[in-house]
Amino acid sequence: MQTLYGILSAVAFTLVTVPTVVLLALIPGQKRRRSVVKIAAGLVFRLVGARPRVSGLANLPAGPCVAVANHASYIDGIILTAVLPPRFTFVIKREMTEIPFANFLLQRIGSAFIDRFDRSRGAMDARRILAHAGQQKSLAFFPEGTFRAEPGLRRFHNGAFAAARHGGLVVVPIVIRGSRHMLPAGRGLPRPGRLEVIIKPPVDPAAADLSSTELMRTCRAHILADLGEPDATI
Repeated sequence: MQTLYGILSAVAFTLVTVPTVVLLALIPGQKRRRSVVKIAAGLVFRLVGARPRVSGLANLPAGPCVAVANHASYIDGIILTAVLPPRFTFVIKREMTEIPFANFLLQRIGSAFIDRFDRSRGAMDARRILAHAGQQKSLAFFPEGTFRAEPGLRRFHNGAFAAARHGGLVVVPIVIRGSRHMLPAGRGLPRPGRLEVIIKPPVDPAAADLSSTELMRTCRAHILADLGEPDATI
């Protein structure tokens, strides 16, 4: 049954993705393209019977903010795309630009990239992301940077929190549950599962007078409290 579900899910993903890419090539305007991708992401989960259950939407500010979520699966980006408003710019590891199909899609929706290995290029990417925050643009990060099959919340990188401090933006911790079970690292096809997204109250670094490091620790603790996985840094 799991194999059949995985094959049907792959077919559903392809049937949604191909026309979405065509639309992204034709539709003008980043806002419109992001709206199309949001609809497509939600449709994929409805077709495979795994529509995420979302709680705490009222905690998401109407204005610009930085969203940070745990990272456990290949599908986490699709989950957040389906859940978050299309105003968010996703900050993604630059290795994704080496995948032609993914690179086209991510470029068309205005994603921002960060190089994790080239120090010089990584510094330029970081300055560009700080500029986005300074322009009061909403940003979405996976501050762990990558994921593994083993359960556990790993060390956070500081970039999201430095950007929030730089732009004077609140940070919204987001918990994604169930994605590691559904499609963990190393698995080719998804298996049935339940997805849940918990949007926690925003943390205002200015109100609490938090440094970027303190902000990072606070948000990580908020995610860990509802994640149901161990602290992988211990």
